[in-house]
Amino acid sequence: MLQRYRAAAFAGFALAAVCAATFTASAVAQNKSDATLDRVKSAVQTKLGDDAPVKSVARTPIPGLFEVSVGGEIMYADEKAQYVILGGNLIDTKTRRNLTEARQSELNRIDFAKLPLDRSFKYVKGNGSRKIAVFSDPNCPYCKRFEATLKSSKIDNVTVYTFLYPVLGPDSDAKSKAIWCAPDRLKVWHDWMIGEKTPPTPAASCDDKPVKDNFALGHQLNITGTPTIVLSDGRRLPGAVPAEELEKALATLK
Repeated sequence: MLQRYRAAAFAGFALAAVCAATFTASAVAQNKSDATLDRVKSAVQTKLGDDAPVKSVARTPIPGLFEVSVGGEIMYADEKAQYVILGGNLIDTKTRRNLTEARQSELNRIDFAKLPLDRSFKYVKGNGSRKIAVFSDPNCPYCKRFEATLKSSKIDNVTVYTFLYPVLGPDSDAKSKAIWCAPDRLKVWHDWMIGEKTPPTPAASCDDKPVKDNFALGHQLNITGTPTIVLSDGRRLPGAVPAEELEKALATLK
């Protein structure tokens, strides 16, 4: 159902994109107890159907326009859900801040402390003081590019927890099992991702359940692409971000 709405274009977005405003703490507090939001949620859910569960609804700086979180995406709707805006960004023209992007980042935060790090393998550079987790597919070319970025001299003092997340088909499953079952997972991972050295065939008795569990976890966290980088404060960085962008993000960690 959501795909059908995504295909439509809405002229009202142009208006939304040029309205200058910011979210405030009082508005967020009001969202928690505002019965109007329940009505909006119900109206949108009725329009979308049960295959696209509405996670949350919040007010925007624009009177009568509501933010709706659906399946990791943000859309906008009027109170009766007669009109929706999907696939667009709400921009503060004064600060040039992308309010949609900021809210989506906040809604998609991951509790780093709850990640099952025992289902990952660790790579430490320097003192390892800055921590990130990466959901990665062994056949993903962007994941290979990101591994090269991590190896570069521009990134230091970082601990990387890699979660094998085979989303690109049966060969990704096989390679993930081979890497997970290797005596030295990190070495075999780097040999393959950077050196193109095929992982050794795993023992038939090897249990790759942790990899399967990671696949389920990724879906639960709405991780739709690889690599997905998770900073220790819960923020996500999608894709093979350049070294400069990664370092900038790492520098903001407390």
